[in-house]
Amino acid sequence: MFCLSVIKDKIPIHPQHFSIPAEETITAELNKKYANRVLHDVGLCICVFDLSKVGEGKVRYGDGFLWYEVTFRMVVFRPFESEVVVSKVKSSDEDGIRLTMGFFDDMYIPAMYLPQPSAFDPNERAHFWLPGSELTTATELLDTPTSERMYIDQGDVVRVRVEQDEFCDDEPGPVKVVEGVVQEKARGRPPYTVVCSIAEQGLGPVAWWNGAQVVEEGEEGEDAMEEG
Repeated sequence: MFCLSVIKDKIPIHPQHFSIPAEETITAELNKKYANRVLHDVGLCICVFDLSKVGEGKVRYGDGFLWYEVTFRMVVFRPFESEVVVSKVKSSDEDGIRLTMGFFDDMYIPAMYLPQPSAFDPNERAHFWLPGSELTTATELLDTPTSERMYIDQGDVVRVRVEQDEFCDDEPGPVKVVEGVVQEKARGRPPYTVVCSIAEQGLGPVAWWNGAQVVEEGEEGEDAMEEG
């Protein structure tokens, strides 16, 4: 889920901070610049882990800053493919479920990665699973008794498997004007999203599997022999 990424950068230090140890000030400036920022093909930056190399501070012509060439390691959030993580349901709609880690909200379970058969209940604003059912269409599933449905409600703690992650680098474009009226800019895509699945045994709301017993290999065969 978390990894270390090596990054190089040039960091300016203001004269008012010259009395503070350089490494302490550089670390603070790096955290200010990178923390909670998504780097393309790297992930969501959390905080500086350590400074690997700090060059000699140099003054540029025209300003009084000391500029340092720094190589550092950054703690980055980027779960790997097939990793199983625990998150919480933030919201649901017809297309799927949105999850949150508390510090990261752009995790999604598309409808295709839900356990089957499942459907979206517009009244409850939640998806539900009907285990053991042979029904296939949403209309048929919505006609079933609610007592037989296993809902995935907002706030549920869920165990999910990471299928893939996606980076988006939407650059801001010029303002659109139609007949003299400035058009509102469409909301861009998140810079980083994680696509997850719960279409396997043991995945989904943790409450579904509480108290489930693990059958050790060979136990089923032994039980069958005893019954015979």
